Amino acid sequence: MAGPRGKKPEARKAGRRALFIVLPATLALLLLAFLLLRLFGGTAQQSARVGGAFRLTAGNGDIVTQRSFPGKYKLIYFGYTSCPDVCPIALADIAAALADLGPRAARVQALFITVDPKRDTPALMRKYVRQFSPAILGLTGSAAAIEAVEREYRVSVAIVPGPAGQGGYTIEHSAALYLMAPDGSFVTAFQAEESGAALAAAIGKIVS
Repeated sequence: MAGPRGKKPEARKAGRRALFIVLPATLALLLLAFLLLRLFGGTAQQSARVGGAFRLTAGNGDIVTQRSFPGKYKLIYFGYTSCPDVCPIALADIAAALADLGPRAARVQALFITVDPKRDTPALMRKYVRQFSPAILGLTGSAAAIEAVEREYRVSVAIVPGPAGQGGYTIEHSAALYLMAPDGSFVTAFQAEESGAALAAAIGKIVS
């Protein structure tokens, strides 16, 4: 016999199961869209929440903070020296952008901040960034210091263990380039896939 409103119990159960599957997926997509909007397309008040104070170490042992480059814009990228693909490409594009900017590059300080402080020592960071451009400054620090700056810039990081017994790992991390104004405020963000020419064109419209 048909249940209420002509639906069989099996049909009602199937409908509920479909709802339990679709609803969480829909909520997850809405949450992702909200987070992307806050980072890349939010209001000025929301954008101001990107960035903040940090205290990290350069390759020569100097302490670097968000106030270390007065009058300069900061182009910041998070990654790590063992990254197999995205990071080297992004750093090569940053180097190309700085070259394309010409004299205006003097107003931009590029920073490469590691998400792998366990392996990325100051000396290794210095050696690594020099392969791309002497204008890029590599920064590392304690695990606590790196975690703090990741929170400030809303960088997501996940360690992916290597094959069992080998002890290695890779790191999945959000890939965005942050352009910060001389006063430390957030200006805009670029996807890591942007070419050097595209980065230079976009930054050149902002940096006089």
